[in-house]
Amino acid sequence: MDRVNATTPSASSADDPARAAFAALRTPEGAQLLAELRDHDPADELATATRLRRAHPAELVSAALGQARLRQRAAAKFGAEDAYRMYFTPNGVEQATRTSVAAHRAARFAGLGVRSVADLCCGIGGDAIALARAGISVLAVDRDPLTAEVARANAEALGLADLIEVRCADVTEIDTAPYDAVFVDPARRGGRGRIFDPEAYSPPLSWATAAALKAPRAALKIAPGIPHEAIGPEAEAEWISDGGDVKEAVLWYGEGFAPGAFRATLLPSGATLSAPAPLPAPPVGPVGRYLYEPDGAVIRAHLVADLVERCGGRLVDETIAYVTSDEPYSSPYVAGYEITDELPFSMKRLKALLRERQIGVLTVKKRGSAVEPEELRRRMKLSGPGSATVFLTRVAGAPTMLIGHPLG
Repeated sequence: MDRVNATTPSASSADDPARAAFAALRTPEGAQLLAELRDHDPADELATATRLRRAHPAELVSAALGQARLRQRAAAKFGAEDAYRMYFTPNGVEQATRTSVAAHRAARFAGLGVRSVADLCCGIGGDAIALARAGISVLAVDRDPLTAEVARANAEALGLADLIEVRCADVTEIDTAPYDAVFVDPARRGGRGRIFDPEAYSPPLSWATAAALKAPRAALKIAPGIPHEAIGPEAEAEWISDGGDVKEAVLWYGEGFAPGAFRATLLPSGATLSAPAPLPAPPVGPVGRYLYEPDGAVIRAHLVADLVERCGGRLVDETIAYVTSDEPYSSPYVAGYEITDELPFSMKRLKALLRERQIGVLTVKKRGSAVEPEELRRRMKLSGPGSATVFLTRVAGAPTMLIGHPLG
C-alpha cells in the first residue's frame, strides 16, 4: 500500500485557499506566529491582528488567529500539551473525540490483541492518535483533502507518523481486510447542524455496520441519543460519560464483545456496568429517605433497572429515572442524596421554606419538569449561610419538590 505521509502538502493545495492557508501555518513564519499567539486574549484580537499585520502577510495573520482560537477550544478535549502542538479545523474541533474517551476505546482494542486498525472517517486524527499511543498501527482515512492534511500534520507533530498512515480517499473504497479491526466515525453533522437519523450519517449507519461485520473486530462511534431499536443484535452497545457528561456511544462487533449487551462506562474512573439484556421494568413506590440520580450513561444504556435491583429500591415514577430507597447505597453509578422534605410543587411554598432555613445556595435539579433552574433561583431571592438541593420532578405522576442534601 502506498504511504502518503508526505512532510509537505501536495502542490494542488495552491488551488484551495483553505489548504494554502494551512500550508502557510506550517512554515517557520507560521509556527512563530502560532507560538506568539498561544496565550493571546480573543477579546484583544483586533489590536493583535493590527499589530501582527505590520510584520506578516494579512492572510497568514488571519489564518494564525483562527488556528489559535481553535487550539484554545481544543484544549478542553485534548489537553493543553497536545492541543497547542496540534492543528484543527472548525468541524474537527467540534466532532473530534475527547482524548479520555478515545484512549478508553483504544485500550479495549489493545486489550484484545488488536495491532492494526483501519480508522475510517478519521477527521483530524483524534482517535488515530489514541490508537497509536496504545501501540496500534493505524490507517487513517478521510475524503476531505484539508482534513487529511491536518490529520497527517497532527501525527507528525505528536511524533506518531511511524504508526499512523493518513490517506485521502473515499472510505467506501478502502480494503480493510489486512487490518485486525475497523473503526468508523461517520459524520453526524450537516449544513443544518446535527443529524439524528442514523441513515443520514455520512456514510450511513447501515454501510458502517456492514463494514464492521466484515472485520474480525470493529467499533462504530454513534450519537448517544441513538434509538435502541436502531442497534442490531450483533452489537455490544456502550455509552460513555466523562466527568458525569455523556459524550458518545460505541457499537462493538466481533470476538471479545458481547452481542446484544448494553454497557455504561464512566470516565475517568473506568467503572463499567453491563447487562446481557434489558431487565424487567423496575418497581415504583413512595419516596424513601434516600434519592439516587443515575449517571447519564446508565440512563442512556437503559440500565436504571439494574441499579434499582442492586440498591433494593424503586423508582419514584415509572417515567422518571430517579431511584429511591430506605437505606443508604453507595455506587459510582449514582449520586446519592438524603431527602428531608417532599412537597407538592409550589413556588410560594418553596420560597417560604428556603427563607425559614436561611438557604443562600440552592442546587436545582429537574427531571420531568418544565421549570428552568435559573428562573427558579431568581424567584427564590436566596439569602443565608445554608445550602440545599431541590429536585423538581414527578412522583406517581404528580409534580413534586424533593429537598435534601448530597450524601457524604
